[in-house]
Amino acid sequence: MATAQLDGIKVLGGGPFGGRDLELMITRDAIQDRVREMAAEISGRYAARGPIIIGILNGSFIFMADLVRALQIPFEVDFIKLSSYGSETSSSGTVRLLKDISADITGRDVIVVEDIIDTGLTINFLRRRLEEAGPTSVSFVTLLLKDDVAKLDFTIDHVGFKIPNRYVVGYGLDIDQQMRGLDAIYALKEQE
Repeated sequence: MATAQLDGIKVLGGGPFGGRDLELMITRDAIQDRVREMAAEISGRYAARGPIIIGILNGSFIFMADLVRALQIPFEVDFIKLSSYGSETSSSGTVRLLKDISADITGRDVIVVEDIIDTGLTINFLRRRLEEAGPTSVSFVTLLLKDDVAKLDFTIDHVGFKIPNRYVVGYGLDIDQQMRGLDAIYALKEQE
């Protein structure tokens, strides 16, 4: 579901968010430019090291696909699925592991790809879990970072965009499993 990147689109479906207005926050072109820049940075850092790139499902799949296509290094991919939201727009405060990785990361370089880091709860949990397996290194890439609210135990290695504390959709990010296919980042318009 691509868009013309215009303000004035609405959240699809019913429920508490159905019909709410969205406003454009980051254009498709800005995203693609930044993804290419991040891929170049990662390619330079991991030249000939063959990292395992772990995408956090479901939200990171579009970002990760674009990112790995732009890499100039050998790599493997795997996925993990965690949840701290359910169908709400704020974190439940508890992280649940829904699907674990299948790769053995012991003694390997690991790059974790996330769509958005807001509270930091999920990414802090995942970092501790991965480090228990004894990788050579673990680095983190995120398209979006809510710097004002993220409580992190470490620094994120590659950040696409820092954004304010607003609920966003598109480019893999959803609201109650809808709107992932938008080709830009949109914010849920504040209700008056």
